[in-house]
Amino acid sequence: MSPDDLKALILDVAARTPEIGTLEESLKWGEQSFTPAKRNVGSSVRIAPRGNGDVALMFICHTNLVEEFRGLYPDGLGFEGNRAIVISPGADLDQAALEHCIALALTYKLRKRNKSH
Repeated sequence: MSPDDLKALILDVAARTPEIGTLEESLKWGEQSFTPAKRNVGSSVRIAPRGNGDVALMFICHTNLVEEFRGLYPDGLGFEGNRAIVISPGADLDQAALEHCIALALTYKLRKRNKSH
C-alpha cells in the first residue's frame, strides 16, 4: 500500500465516520499528518514512508493507541513499539483492521472522554 493509497484510505474512513468530521492535513516532522478539524475529537495519524519500501502509520506515542490495536489485531497487522503500524509491500494486509485502527485513532479523544462519564 503506497502513501497515496493510505491517504485515500484515511480520508475515506473519515468520510464514513460522521463523528470525525473533516480532517486537517498538514506536515509534521516532514510527514503527512491528518487530524480532525474539530478539536477534542481524535488523535493525529501520520504517514511515514521508509527507505526500505515500508510505510508506517504513526500515532502519538503517549496514547495507548498502538497497544489497543495490538490487543485487537495481534496477527493482522505489523507494529513498531508504541508508535506505528508498519505496512510492508506485498505483505497480506487486513484492510478492515487497518480501517478500524484509523477510525479508533481519529476518534481517540471522543472515546476517552466517553469512558470517563
